[in-house]
Amino acid sequence: MQIQISEHFTTKKLLTFCLPSIIMMVFTSVYGVVDGLFVSNYAGDTAFASVNFIMPLLMAFGSLGFMFGTGGSAIVAKTFGEGKKELANQYFTMIVSANIIVGVILTVIGFVLLKPAVILMGASDEMLDYCLKYGRILICVVPFFMLQNVFQSFFITAGKPDTGLKISILSGVTNMVFDFLFIGVFKWGVTGAALATALCQIVGAVIPLFYFARQNTSLLRFVKFRFNKTVIFRTCTNGSSELMTNISMSLVNMLYNSQLMKYAGQDGVSAYGVIMYVSFIFVSIFIGLSIGSAPIVSYNYGAKNSDELKNIFRKCLVIISFIAVAMVVLSQAIATPLAKIFVGYKPELFNLTVHAFRIYAISFLLAGFNIYGSSFFTALNNGVVSAIISFLRTLLFQIVTVTIIPLIFGLNGIWSSIIIAELFALIVTVFFIFRNKEKYGYM
Repeated sequence: MQIQISEHFTTKKLLTFCLPSIIMMVFTSVYGVVDGLFVSNYAGDTAFASVNFIMPLLMAFGSLGFMFGTGGSAIVAKTFGEGKKELANQYFTMIVSANIIVGVILTVIGFVLLKPAVILMGASDEMLDYCLKYGRILICVVPFFMLQNVFQSFFITAGKPDTGLKISILSGVTNMVFDFLFIGVFKWGVTGAALATALCQIVGAVIPLFYFARQNTSLLRFVKFRFNKTVIFRTCTNGSSELMTNISMSLVNMLYNSQLMKYAGQDGVSAYGVIMYVSFIFVSIFIGLSIGSAPIVSYNYGAKNSDELKNIFRKCLVIISFIAVAMVVLSQAIATPLAKIFVGYKPELFNLTVHAFRIYAISFLLAGFNIYGSSFFTALNNGVVSAIISFLRTLLFQIVTVTIIPLIFGLNGIWSSIIIAELFALIVTVFFIFRNKEKYGYM
């Protein structure tokens, strides 16, 4: 039986409802890992370092999709909770349309500025050509990448997280198959990796467009609408934390790469690339839970059901606690085999990667609470608090720690800076949770 966001949620029902979102996010991360595996093992460490170097910039372009998706789905779910179904569908259609327009504009800007941006980021002459080959292809599909991110949130709001999961799996399999063909068989290197990723993003965007354009069994469909500047503004402000998170992560990753080039050279960038691929998988579980539970929070907020808000909030915190401990234990156990898969062909790089990942992984104990805290306030339509948590966690605290701590502890300071940044962010998250508990009634 299909679970609706208006129901009462037991822990089992909450996990069942959120599981497709968790799997979807994990699977999205896994096919990114497969991309890296093929590039590293078939194109070499320079190509691998180049892809990791340019990736933060490309993610920054696609991050607006997360803003429209999370900010917009919170508004749409709240509107459903208020009993305004037709208006919710108008908002949905408008938000998707605005996303497409912005995506096209970003593609034009990105294509013009790509080369100067890569040079400004500090790419070596050896890496520059690889970065441009990979980047130019993916810049062309930014509108599809943004749509893919938008629909990840809206399938949950539509009450069809399982459909979103199926499309995510299909797009991921597309990426893996063409990675094998373009990189493993045809030997196209980073060009093949970019083409495979582009095809994956197109599949993940086009299928949902057709799905919502026709009559379907979900809560959402495309309808006629008029542009409402106020709702677009609320979508952007409400989703600004997710935009901030993704842009900040991209900027911080660029800073990490710059610091690593200084302290460890190209091997440092490659090691960090492996950590990021694996970290995406682990952190995506927290993101999936946050995305999956957000429409439930928004709906009950709109329906003024504080008892269910308390129920969802408590259960999510307990689930995150168990997952966080399990992640740290697992990450320590699998550090060696994972590094061997990616960079086992180079002993110095392999040892560096194992050591770095074991330090970095301690941050998983804290990250889930901060990710959920930011998402929770987005779901409550409080984009300001959500953005503050996100800004401090993903940008300010990390910039400060990754800049200062290496001056004291050298290379180990780079790997451990994330732990201190997450700790500071947790203090801020807890502060806002207690400060707003009476206003929203979730405690």
